[in-house]
Amino acid sequence: MGNRLYVGNLPFSVDESSLRSLFEQNERTVEEIKLITDRDTGKLRGFGFVEMGNSEDADKAIRELNGYEMDGRPLKVNEARERTASGGNGRGGGFGR
Repeated sequence: MGNRLYVGNLPFSVDESSLRSLFEQNERTVEEIKLITDRDTGKLRGFGFVEMGNSEDADKAIRELNGYEMDGRPLKVNEARERTASGGNGRGGGFGR
């Protein structure tokens, strides 16, 4: 398992400090927090990524925080997957049609 976690269904009131505090509970180590914002409005998009100190901390965070209710919203916490190089709208993109 990797150290990078996807965290979804975040309340829009969350900030980096409150998310770090949550993930550092029970002596887990957090290396980095990245909250994703809308590029046009700058508002949070409701998800982010947490880089844990090691894979054991990442595994514990998934077990303990997936489904954890934060400001009335159950968090979705799992191992982050790498983005595909295609950009991903699934419709192809050939020029010669």
